[in-house]
Amino acid sequence: MKVLVIDAQGGGIGKQVVAGIKQSFPEIEITAVGTNSAATTAMLKAGADHAVTGENAVVVGCRKADVIIGPVGIVIADALYGEITPAMAVAVGQSSAKRILIPVNHCDNIIVGVPDLTLGKLISGVLKEIYLLNHGEES
Repeated sequence: MKVLVIDAQGGGIGKQVVAGIKQSFPEIEITAVGTNSAATTAMLKAGADHAVTGENAVVVGCRKADVIIGPVGIVIADALYGEITPAMAVAVGQSSAKRILIPVNHCDNIIVGVPDLTLGKLISGVLKEIYLLNHGEES
């Protein structure tokens, strides 16, 4: 399974996602794409197998991934303080990969009806979904 983790700003969410996956599923190949070098560096330090930065890396990575993980803003053009370009949002949205979107309420995007969970609980939810996908079960 090839997992693409996309994050912006300081890469804090992506860092925790990468670390959690590597701890629970060390065999999974993770490519981390940061919208900036700080996000990329954080995910690489957390154990990503490959790490790249920028719009074209997101576009290419989305074509090759089985699963894409990131904050919900990765599917919204101009989200995450403008770091998600329209091309990035389209690439994520049109990818044939499964998408695991983390519902974080910030950067003017509010998801109504979703409980305000801690980041730790959200990451646990991501790991549960990876487990189900990795074992051929639908969530």
